[in-house]
Amino acid sequence: MMRHNILGIDLGGTNVRAGQVVGDKLQEINSRRINADGSVDDVLDDLFQLIDQSMNSSMEAIGIGVPSVVDVRRGIVYDVQNIPSWKEVHLKEILQKRYDIPVFINNDANCFAVGEKYFGEGQDYHSLIGLIIGTGMGAGIIIHDKLYAGPNCGAGEFGMVDYLDQNYEYYGSGQFFEHVHHTDGEKVYQNAQNGDESALQIFQDLGRHIGNAIKMILYTLDPECIVFGGSVSKAYSFFQKSMWDQIQTFAYANSLKGLDIKISNLEHGGILGAAALYYDAQSSTD
Repeated sequence: MMRHNILGIDLGGTNVRAGQVVGDKLQEINSRRINADGSVDDVLDDLFQLIDQSMNSSMEAIGIGVPSVVDVRRGIVYDVQNIPSWKEVHLKEILQKRYDIPVFINNDANCFAVGEKYFGEGQDYHSLIGLIIGTGMGAGIIIHDKLYAGPNCGAGEFGMVDYLDQNYEYYGSGQFFEHVHHTDGEKVYQNAQNGDESALQIFQDLGRHIGNAIKMILYTLDPECIVFGGSVSKAYSFFQKSMWDQIQTFAYANSLKGLDIKISNLEHGGILGAAALYYDAQSSTD
């Protein structure tokens, strides 16, 4: 990886964080609370102030991850979560005009995947899935070392695929605890850590559903590696066995021999993933 100097920005619903990424090193992080209930210009002003604070003359590009649907080619973000005024913001055009350097924008799930590819557990693989299992289930897809987002930035929405009487997100994410067992996931996690049998059984049930989601991903994309992120992934040890038991029912047993499932340990992954959008863009021109 060449020693490029990229500003990675992780835009959340309450805070925005920016970090200077030089090569594969994150050198400096700044953060700022945003006026999430403000106008489009109010939130832009918060973003400008953070970028102004973080920029320097050697910065080559800006990468931004946002919790929304993105027109990747034109850099338009739509319906940003927890920022009501951001219904349609031509963010790439605005930032390139202001800072006169290239800007790359994508949603947070795709940033997670490309961040793992360039900085995390996915560095040794040509095809991988970055699967976020938290309050929902979303993913980013890397095929032949290149992020695939789809023409509408909708690729990787595995959680929305029909499953049983709902979808995979309903049964295979943090929603499972409330919807199916009418309890709080964090409480179940704490009880499982204390060896509570009912809590451990709930995680085994969750693992079977996640295992079915993994099989669906294998049938459609056949990746070398799946990297888990998100809050539920922290409980991997409690659902790992039942998940793999379910995966073993995959029809093509030989394909499983080369499958690796890893847990992300990437610190500041949102910032690094945003910066990695630059490297992904460069890979298509190499």
